[in-house]
Amino acid sequence: MTASIRLFSYGTLQLVQVQRETFGRRLDGTADALLGFKQTWIEITDPEVLKISGERFHPIVVASSDRTDTVSGMVFWITSEELAAADLYEVSDYQRVEADLASGGKAWVYVKAG
Repeated sequence: MTASIRLFSYGTLQLVQVQRETFGRRLDGTADALLGFKQTWIEITDPEVLKISGERFHPIVVASSDRTDTVSGMVFWITSEELAAADLYEVSDYQRVEADLASGGKAWVYVKAG
């Protein structure tokens, strides 16, 4: 399957151990920034995510009223199967949306649910 989907990550999906557990491979990415969002933190209690990431607190982003707010991260090219795997990795505090990137275009990103 061709990696034709853009996924923006600002958090644990950038970690090699998370990529290997979630996607079965290390992802190659390009630095970019998410436009119109601010980053904050949440505590993760899901035992499987804690085991995979090794981190209790994970970053999470929320939409900002200021379009100039940005969150730095990486853009990865993934397959539809890998996107489904990322959906399973992310806990219910997150929802996947399509958002604008500083480099132009859009990518899927996990933001605060609700």
